[in-house]
Amino acid sequence: MEGNLDQYKVLIVDDSDFSRAKISTMLGDEGFNVVGESSSAKEAINFLKDSQVHLAIIDVVMPEVSGIELTEYLSENFPEILVIMISSLAQESIVMDSISAGARDYLQKPFEKEVLITSVETLLSSIEEV
Repeated sequence: MEGNLDQYKVLIVDDSDFSRAKISTMLGDEGFNVVGESSSAKEAINFLKDSQVHLAIIDVVMPEVSGIELTEYLSENFPEILVIMISSLAQESIVMDSISAGARDYLQKPFEKEVLITSVETLLSSIEEV
């Protein structure tokens, strides 16, 4: 993965300004290309209409449309986009619903930078294997 991280485009979807900024900084510090940040599912969908994204990091709990509903939408309309779900919630049912919706990983907030980076690297490296 080293050296070509910036070829992959990452979108962060979270209604918390703090969470988006923190995740964006964590990824940017490691050379990942964060191409967008959205505070809602609607904003994310509008962004995706005009931009190619390889990976979306999506919060479960958001107003109007949940992260799980957004992940289902992406699975149907943008199946090439890999999804990591994030949430402070740890109920097994929410994790299972996230995976069923199409998420490839689930990280519980707060998570360490290394946990996020490992998840992102693992998923993005799977793109090259396809």
